Amino acid sequence: MVDFFFLTNQAWRVIILLHMNMDSRYDHLKNEEEMTKLWETLEAFNPDKSDNRGNKPFTIIMPPPNANDPLHVGHAMFISIEDILVRYHRMLGDDTLWLPGADHAGIETQYVYEKKLKKKGRSRFDFDRETLYQNIWNYVQEKSDVAMSQIKKLGASVDWSRFKFTLGEDVVDDVLNTFSKLDSEGLVYRANRLVNYCTNCGTAFSNLEVLHQEQKSTLYYIKYGPLVVATTRPETRFADVALAVHPKDKRYKKYVDKTLQVEGVVKNYSLPVIADDFVDPKFGTGVVKITPYHDHNDFDFWQRHKDEIKTKPTKAINYDGFITEAGENYKGLKASQARKKLVKDLKKADLIEKVDLNYQNNMGLCYRCKKPIEPLPLTQFYVKVKPLTEPVLEALDKGEIVVHGAGHDKILKHWLEILEDWNISRQVVWGIRIPVWYNVEKCPDIQTTYLGKNGKKHSGKISKLLKNDSLETIKQGLQTLSAPLGSEYKISKVSPGNKYIQETDTFDTWFSSSQWPVVTLKNNQPDDFDRFYPTQVMETGYDILMFWVMRMLMMGEFITGKLPFNNVYLHGLIRDDKGEKMSKSKNNVTNPLQTTEKYGADALRMALVIRSSAGLDKSVGKPDFKAARNLTNKIWNAARYILMSLDKKSLKEKTDKKYDQVFEEHLKQIIESITKQINDFKIGLAAETLYNEFWHWFCDECIEKCKKEDLSQSLLLKGLTTFLKLLHPFTPFVTEKLWQILKQENLVEDQTLALSNWP
Repeated sequence: MVDFFFLTNQAWRVIILLHMNMDSRYDHLKNEEEMTKLWETLEAFNPDKSDNRGNKPFTIIMPPPNANDPLHVGHAMFISIEDILVRYHRMLGDDTLWLPGADHAGIETQYVYEKKLKKKGRSRFDFDRETLYQNIWNYVQEKSDVAMSQIKKLGASVDWSRFKFTLGEDVVDDVLNTFSKLDSEGLVYRANRLVNYCTNCGTAFSNLEVLHQEQKSTLYYIKYGPLVVATTRPETRFADVALAVHPKDKRYKKYVDKTLQVEGVVKNYSLPVIADDFVDPKFGTGVVKITPYHDHNDFDFWQRHKDEIKTKPTKAINYDGFITEAGENYKGLKASQARKKLVKDLKKADLIEKVDLNYQNNMGLCYRCKKPIEPLPLTQFYVKVKPLTEPVLEALDKGEIVVHGAGHDKILKHWLEILEDWNISRQVVWGIRIPVWYNVEKCPDIQTTYLGKNGKKHSGKISKLLKNDSLETIKQGLQTLSAPLGSEYKISKVSPGNKYIQETDTFDTWFSSSQWPVVTLKNNQPDDFDRFYPTQVMETGYDILMFWVMRMLMMGEFITGKLPFNNVYLHGLIRDDKGEKMSKSKNNVTNPLQTTEKYGADALRMALVIRSSAGLDKSVGKPDFKAARNLTNKIWNAARYILMSLDKKSLKEKTDKKYDQVFEEHLKQIIESITKQINDFKIGLAAETLYNEFWHWFCDECIEKCKKEDLSQSLLLKGLTTFLKLLHPFTPFVTEKLWQILKQENLVEDQTLALSNWP
């Protein structure tokens, strides 16, 4: 039996620590789960439960991750930065809301689902659009909890009771209202223009969504009568309508305004030669073939010279990527197959002068599947952007919008100034269906594809299809429709009548997500919009500045008359410790959940944030995670030592040790520095300052002073509680756990560190 009368002071303190449930080593897995449950039980992050209601608001709307995707390290970065800002402002006493959500991610999600279908030997064309939509919905619901549970594991102090989904009924309803408002103000129109089309994904993209990649291509020098054309795309020659040269190019002056006979591999034809400044005389031979429906420059050329060109433009390649009837003997071949066969035939006919196998050109790729983009004519809905960009440009010039990220304010301004009208139509099922209806009696030429009652596919003009099936049957089996330009339509959330059929295109995902700050707050608690809009900060990656941030500014101001936020914080890409971009092929991807499992969420967060700068990429690797884990251990061990050494009687005594005044002055300076750095959005600098001051000043210097009795124990305890508060936004789990231990010993009063006051 232990003789308790003879236990040393040190032994008594060990017993006290055991009573406090303070392990000798910090167990991040156990404590992270424990603290998460504590915050959930207390509803610590619901502003309606806070004493701060009525104070100055601070709001961040979380950039919604894809509902069906697990988190990657980029998500961990924005969660870390946003949580730092949110926890800081909550502790300041602001009425603080961090609102979470998930994005349906139209094209990405449908693409992933189609890959799943392909493995089963099926495709999207096996289903009517309503069945396909419901199947994708069910698939997303199965996966929807993955990202949300992972966000919780990273310590995100969001209010889950206010969670929103971009395809929630209330959100969809407001997005449809915005479309109607745009239309009523004359900002919506239909146009048949050349679009960036992915024949693999089966949809159009805006110019912003096309990836451009320098690559080696083959440049073919093909004879067109007496002239030679250099082209990388011989397979589009079936849709040529003219040849073009520069007006000052003396080599071809005698051919201008003449019609040349061109020998083809199937049949001969004629093309006019037209002079235009857009031709670069130094490229190839200085002669360009004009194919309006397969090149944006050619389309613009055709618009300028319609009167001189007698041939009506046509497509050489269809929306599935196959050669059309215009290709005659090549009809039905994939474009890549047709190119090989055509080149072989052209060589046989002695119509290829030479071939350059090392030509470098800029290829447009689909950002989703990385397949080549095919410019194709398509009738789409557009939004006039100039009336939307002008108020944002004015606010930017006045300094009402501050972009944190080196030089990105200039990038934002540049895109606002040159932005073309916004194509908001997408040919995918998974999204918000455009609320446009066509009267089949007034629009008999609508091209329609549907599955009949026997599951057989039918295509053609709707007037002919109605002779065999009822409109109700067509609607039930509907896959796609294409109404000719000029077709009369009505905008309505519900069918205007029995003779109407709805547009099958959906809104561009960015159209709905551009309204995210508005629709999330309008469709939540009754007073949320008035209470929390405009929000204070939009934090996201710099790579979606043009896609999302710019459009949120445009649409938020249009809908409400107020900018949705006045600070934009742009974090950079996370690279590996060698500075290389992370990719699965390089096997250098950081999995945030695996990293959290090994090193702790606090360590992951601190490693990502420390020494980071807005707008700049950040390199991170195992040494950074180890160093950050060492910090969490240092925090734990410092607190453990202080509690072991603490003499509660001395806390009540008034002392005046020789280092006390210096300590208090320096601690005050630290508080002021960290506060200013966070207010100035220098998050990485604040993390670094905290790391150095805690480790090198508080631990290495102050604790040693206290050991020598040059510093009061009461001030050392004050230093600990102050640092726990300063560190809490950065390392919430270890600091909260230590706070609970201090509270258990009546050394602090606040129920939770997350709701305590900033020092």
